[in-house]
Amino acid sequence: MNLMEKIRIIEDFPKPGISFKDITTLIRDPEAFRYSVQKMAEFCADKQVDLVVGVESRGFILGAPLAYELGVGFCLVRKPGKLPGEVLKVEYELEYGTDALEIHKDAISPGMNVVIVDDLLATGGTISATAELLEKLGANIVGFTFLIELAYLNGRQRLSDYDVLALVKYEE
Repeated sequence: MNLMEKIRIIEDFPKPGISFKDITTLIRDPEAFRYSVQKMAEFCADKQVDLVVGVESRGFILGAPLAYELGVGFCLVRKPGKLPGEVLKVEYELEYGTDALEIHKDAISPGMNVVIVDDLLATGGTISATAELLEKLGANIVGFTFLIELAYLNGRQRLSDYDVLALVKYEE
């Protein structure tokens, strides 16, 4: 299945010069959505995954059905102030400023095999911060899976120590 055909491109969104990759058209298509989750599950098949971790917010859309498919639990990584209870927080650099992510301190047990899911790999900043959070909790990251990779932004380089799957790659 050609997933790239299922992704709508919206030029100049959210600002001029950006070519936004809209996955709502793909997840609306039941065959494309199921195919995507199945391909991610195949990637995870030999990794002995204990937990799927989804990154806010579109990582939730893909991560929850992946966890269901694998028969494992699902964990959320969120922007600050969205999780109740005790959290671990990591701040990371953006092109202009900083951002932060949080996870519940009790979400991961040391030694758990986790796969991290998000919709898009761009520069790798958010996903690297997610990896830092999980490793602070003692997780063993067995892979990353993305629906889309913007290869021209070189985010995969930040994940060079990990096994990475992207179902659709945009070269420019």
